[in-house]
Amino acid sequence: MQKPSTLAMILAGSRVDELNVLTYYRPKSAVPFGGFARVIDFPLSNLLHSGIEQVAILSQYRSYSLINHIGTGAAWDMIGRYRGVSILPPFKSNNETKEQADWYRGSADAVYKNLDFVKYHNPEEILILSGDHIYKMDYQDVIAYHHQKDADVTIGFVQVEKAKAHRFGIAAIDSEDGEQGGRVEKYWEKPENPEADWASLTVLIFKPEVLYQALQENQQSGSFEFGRDIIPQLMTQGKRVYGYKYKGYWGYTGTIEEYWQSNMDLLGENPPIDMEAWGLRTNMEHRGIRDAQPVVVRDGAKISNSLIYNGSVVEGTVRNSVLFPGVYVEKGAVVENSVLFFNNHIGANCRFNKVITDVNSVFGQGVCVGPEIGSEAKLVTVIGWNNHVPDETSIGEGATVYPHLTAEQWSATKNVAAGEVLR
Repeated sequence: MQKPSTLAMILAGSRVDELNVLTYYRPKSAVPFGGFARVIDFPLSNLLHSGIEQVAILSQYRSYSLINHIGTGAAWDMIGRYRGVSILPPFKSNNETKEQADWYRGSADAVYKNLDFVKYHNPEEILILSGDHIYKMDYQDVIAYHHQKDADVTIGFVQVEKAKAHRFGIAAIDSEDGEQGGRVEKYWEKPENPEADWASLTVLIFKPEVLYQALQENQQSGSFEFGRDIIPQLMTQGKRVYGYKYKGYWGYTGTIEEYWQSNMDLLGENPPIDMEAWGLRTNMEHRGIRDAQPVVVRDGAKISNSLIYNGSVVEGTVRNSVLFPGVYVEKGAVVENSVLFFNNHIGANCRFNKVITDVNSVFGQGVCVGPEIGSEAKLVTVIGWNNHVPDETSIGEGATVYPHLTAEQWSATKNVAAGEVLR
């Protein structure tokens, strides 16, 4: 068996405040998605199908759920002589100052602190990925383009609306290779007034010696990010920076609304996200998904345009929604336009409209969450995990409920106003 030439490093450690209570106890990459998976399953599955089998995951924020999900890596066939997945948490070094120790100070610093791991594998190219984007890509196509252009670094880009471009790293790419890509002429990290609309996918392929030098030089900086520091640094030095143009679906999920929309993109006759066609893999042992009983649909239940997974029981009405294993929807309850994580119990005659509920919550009878059923909901209502919501409670549109509120807190709160944050 030939030793792999590519080492992939997944940046999976951040919390992302914009996802508020969904990332209260887990990194964004470990947030459940699509009824049975986790967000990090997308880059991991892409790596599997691309034949890249040596993978490191850089994580530092509440890593337990991520470590538990990854397990041995067997779900993605990453066990073997030259195959494997390693989770690399922060660590202390005798050579570091107090300020440098303990935590990764940014995406570039995370890779820098693990250069001994990288050099041990002696890769021909280093592939750096974000662990929290939803897309399907054959990374071998990007790697082939990287070698074809003899690039020092090749970056994957996707075209976005100009009005949203200020949120991303943006590049102006020349027409050297037409629709495939070209030389990056200019690069801006989250510009206030974007001059282009090609947004970074955080898919970066480096020549090892170029990356090593750039990371070493970056240690003298006050910031330690690939987009903010490393790419502009290489551009200034005249390095060969190329952009590969990706044309498929891309779910950024940087906000609650985007996360909700990406889940809705699983629904319909021809959904933009087709997890089966994409060959998405996940760890079916995590949370006992593999052992869950089949879905139970009781007499009188009504289900339309929804994904409902094993272990769920439906007695009421479910429309345009995604239900994870262990969800119970009692008789008379209506759930629409919603995403319900593992083991939520929805009581009789509840009303849910455009709601995301984290795991293990119980909603008593007649609880209303979000705007009235049938009305257009503009904002997502988010419920943190391990809550027990009393009968007849009303939670308004766009409200946020923090995890694990006490019985005393709930007894004092029968109505949560629209947009209110209850903690």
